[in-house]
Amino acid sequence: MDNDNCSVNKCRCSWLDTSKPDYVKYHDEEWGVPVHDDKVMFESLVLESAQAGLSWYTILKKREGYRKLFLDFNVNKVATFTDDDIERLMQDASIVRNRLKIVAAINNAKRFIEIQNEYGSFCQFIWSYVDHKTQVNNIEDAENSVATSSISDQLAKDMKKRGFKFLGSTTLYSHLQATGLINDHSNSCFRK
Repeated sequence: MDNDNCSVNKCRCSWLDTSKPDYVKYHDEEWGVPVHDDKVMFESLVLESAQAGLSWYTILKKREGYRKLFLDFNVNKVATFTDDDIERLMQDASIVRNRLKIVAAINNAKRFIEIQNEYGSFCQFIWSYVDHKTQVNNIEDAENSVATSSISDQLAKDMKKRGFKFLGSTTLYSHLQATGLINDHSNSCFRK
């Protein structure tokens, strides 16, 4: 299938809306780049769980609001958020004002720290699911991409057992793609 997202200089994944420069920048510079930094990993988990049921572009547009309100994704500070903090966040339209997702982010910060304490870092834990190397998938076009995998299924089951919320297999598969544990750029994409 032809990729309508090809220009003279490069092709991009066919799912990308190239009319949105900030979305193109995210695709070209962040999506699928291997992450080995716990702070960036925590940011991605918070944003991916906030995205559940919404478009990623909606969350991308609100990312700066999340960075501000979640204290630059400082996991130790987020883990100490109180009911007053939840009410403050619920009043701010710069993020998705969903109480369950906000409460989940705070809960997940606490669970994230537990994994850091157990494994030395969250990255050490999550990268073990792909044997510490990026899994590169054969993606001809958006039609043959998947929303979950056996890896995201296992990870979701493990994280649920550890008490994480709003992080099912589909959300975690998106997280694995975004943080470069799984490379699902299409074969024709210059980022492959």
